[in-house]
Amino acid sequence: MRYFPLFADLHDRRVLVVGGGIVAVRKVRLLLEAGAQVTVVAPDIGAALARMAEEGRDEGRLTLRRETFRAGHFDGVVLAIAATDDPAVNARVAATGRERNVLVNVVDVAELSSFIVPAIVDRSPLVIAISSGGVAPVLARAVRERIESLFDGSLGQFAALLERWRGRIKQRLPDVAARRRFYERLLRGSVADLVRRRNVEAAERALESELARGSTSPRGSVVLVGAGPGDAGLLTLNGLRALQDADVILHDRLVSNEVLELARRDAVKIGVGKAAHDHSVTQDTIHELMLEHARAGRRVVRLKGGDPFIFGRGGEELEFLAAHGIPFEVVPGITAAIACGAYAGIPLTHREHAQSVRLVTAHCGDSLDTLDWSALGRERQTIALYMGVAGLDRIRARLIEHGRSPQTPVAIVENGSRPEQRVVLATLGELETAGRAAQVKSPALVIVGEVAALAVELHWFGRAPLSWRQLQQAA
Repeated sequence: MRYFPLFADLHDRRVLVVGGGIVAVRKVRLLLEAGAQVTVVAPDIGAALARMAEEGRDEGRLTLRRETFRAGHFDGVVLAIAATDDPAVNARVAATGRERNVLVNVVDVAELSSFIVPAIVDRSPLVIAISSGGVAPVLARAVRERIESLFDGSLGQFAALLERWRGRIKQRLPDVAARRRFYERLLRGSVADLVRRRNVEAAERALESELARGSTSPRGSVVLVGAGPGDAGLLTLNGLRALQDADVILHDRLVSNEVLELARRDAVKIGVGKAAHDHSVTQDTIHELMLEHARAGRRVVRLKGGDPFIFGRGGEELEFLAAHGIPFEVVPGITAAIACGAYAGIPLTHREHAQSVRLVTAHCGDSLDTLDWSALGRERQTIALYMGVAGLDRIRARLIEHGRSPQTPVAIVENGSRPEQRVVLATLGELETAGRAAQVKSPALVIVGEVAALAVELHWFGRAPLSWRQLQQAA
């Protein structure tokens, strides 16, 4: 390890920046945020630095000297940064630093630098620094971006909360091991959840309650997470954080393996999926599993395909949790209609074709009988039919019966957003025969409306759409 990782307290201490351009601006901004007294030296100082000095003139922490660098500029400084585009000047700054025993960073020149400015993730007072030792700064920035996605802005508020309570926690829990377990409980419990929801006052009360309980068992909770339609890249950042923090994951059948692989490695994964005509795990059983694990103090993720509030029975599950006093939160997911339309090149709304979208479930005959077919039969709207593969013939007949033209374009999107995605294009009159000829299987979404025809021109993902004519020729 060539560079010793270190966080320096620069508050009210003098730091020298040599250079007046845009690179210097970035360094000066960070130094000022750290409370340093910054002196900038350069014959030509840019407008951005001049504005910074003018805006902060009352604080007086930024001094601009329009002059050529000389060794005397090091007098009284504890740190220096060379940020010019002149290699000779940068080398003189580095050499002066070595003579004066002052640490110097020469921007993007590791061999002249005695310290490296890392890529940072700022969740103050929590700050994460990443460095490649100057050999691959692009890699360090890429790692920073990955870390940024894992920790939301509430982490800083959570750290500040712990700082305020640190003394009382230490007094209440003098044993180091017990105190560590308590902090872990806070991080993975309701206190962190409340801070994440920006309810800091409630988090303070919850922390006080947790501290009163001391080292007793933690209280469990449930997070309802929408996994999206299959492509792991469509999982939200909040969904990813919940998966990586879960003790138990109750997941539906249609949640992809790629999404499950993002979960915490030691989390217990329990499949609770249901297929058409095969309810091997009943909804009551799912309710009891959530209750059992939450009451045991575990963080439970109820992972659902698509969005939990769009034909996902998420509302029923929350009602059950609320009735039993189990804390919960919801992380929305990208529902199948949006994802399948986008990945098939079908805009669900379009100024020339459709001004509204209807999301409809058609997973059984009874549900088909309860739909408002007269409203669904109107023109200039898009209908997205979930779980309708088994009822294509009845869907076709009802829509035509209630006024929709047999020539209305339709698309069947099978395994939308997944590598095996297929798109079958036909007209409403051909819907059932096209689906049968293509041997379409669940999961599949049916899109009815003029926008479906745009898939021919706007298709971009996976195999090209298969038309009814191509199916006939193949037969």
